[in-house]
Amino acid sequence: MIVYRSFRIHSSRYLPNLEDDHICKKMHGHTFNITVYVKDSVDDKTGFVIDFYDIDVIFQKYIHKNVDHKVLNDVDGLENPTSENLSIWIWENLIPHLPNLYKIEVSEDFGTGIIYQPSNE
Repeated sequence: MIVYRSFRIHSSRYLPNLEDDHICKKMHGHTFNITVYVKDSVDDKTGFVIDFYDIDVIFQKYIHKNVDHKVLNDVDGLENPTSENLSIWIWENLIPHLPNLYKIEVSEDFGTGIIYQPSNE
């Protein structure tokens, strides 16, 4: 079974590897919607795949506090903070704490986003 929990972060960034006339080369902000998916069997005792509270605690500790209301370029590992790179960074920071992590979705705007699922690359 797959469960998910969605979060929102507010961050700014600039994409340094773009042409000078590209709009995203300049500092700009996004309200990112991030969805974390966990896949596992339902625990017989709790009836949960995972407690949503546990996902919240892990996300707050390893993701939210490091990127919310921050300049993403200043975060170690996000020097070129494309949404693609952000999704990989989130995965790499969650997987040690959520071993049944299944996929990550990052949306920077309505209708625009990334799905990162390394097991199916």
